[in-house]
Amino acid sequence: ALDRLARRVAPRVGWSDLVLPAAPMNALREIELRARHREQVLGDWGMRPGGGRGHGVVALFAGDSGTGKTMSAEVVAGGLGLDLYVIDLSTVVDKYIGETEKNLERIFRAAAGTNAVLLFDEADAVFGKRSDVKDAHDRYANVESAYLLQRMETFDGLAILATNLRANIDEAFTRRLDVIVDFPMPDAAHRSRLWDQSLGSRVRRADDLDLEFLGRSFELAGGAIRAAAVTAAYLAASERGGVSMRHLVLGVHREYRKLGRLVVEREFGRYWAEVAGG
Repeated sequence: ALDRLARRVAPRVGWSDLVLPAAPMNALREIELRARHREQVLGDWGMRPGGGRGHGVVALFAGDSGTGKTMSAEVVAGGLGLDLYVIDLSTVVDKYIGETEKNLERIFRAAAGTNAVLLFDEADAVFGKRSDVKDAHDRYANVESAYLLQRMETFDGLAILATNLRANIDEAFTRRLDVIVDFPMPDAAHRSRLWDQSLGSRVRRADDLDLEFLGRSFELAGGAIRAAAVTAAYLAASERGGVSMRHLVLGVHREYRKLGRLVVEREFGRYWAEVAGG
């Protein structure tokens, strides 16, 4: 039943595939630790008395798009030997009052008894509407977010809420979460590692690759870096050669255009001529 309500992801990545600073990496490890030992700590030792709380783990992933939230959920699920089910909350939210809670309830009921990790993506569809109560619609929007968090708390599995805007979730709710993982934009060193990882080991690389330049010059999130690397691979394949710096900077140029970012000569440096005509 859950397959009809959510997108199932069989984990294909592991901890070694994550390129993150120490703080979010440690927080992700804590999620796995809590999931593995929850029955002993919460059940046998009774460390969560009363309040209607289940024996599950509730986490919040907060960060800009492309910073690794979904991939990290896949890694945690894979480390636990579980499937990941991704629920797009923007498709769950219903314009008719009362229907959103019914949709959420169907998901949680279908997930009960399954060994799976639930990732509620696009949480801004619910929490982005939180506001001061001025009318019935504002009041109902706030009820939706409260209901989702309450239902996550009573869930006995691992539930993750992903949001681009942590500020939309107030402190009264964040105090009820077990783990909060903040995903920052990668720095230059991490961006260089992401370029290397995105190209992988099977792609033939030209001798002129300068991944440090790419990491230093272009402030992109991991998702955009992976997309640019894929574009570069297609360009290289069409020319029946290895991936070169020309292919990679053209890939960056395409991502800048997709993101609506200004393309300036200073960032591209000596590779400006490769993109100036495009």
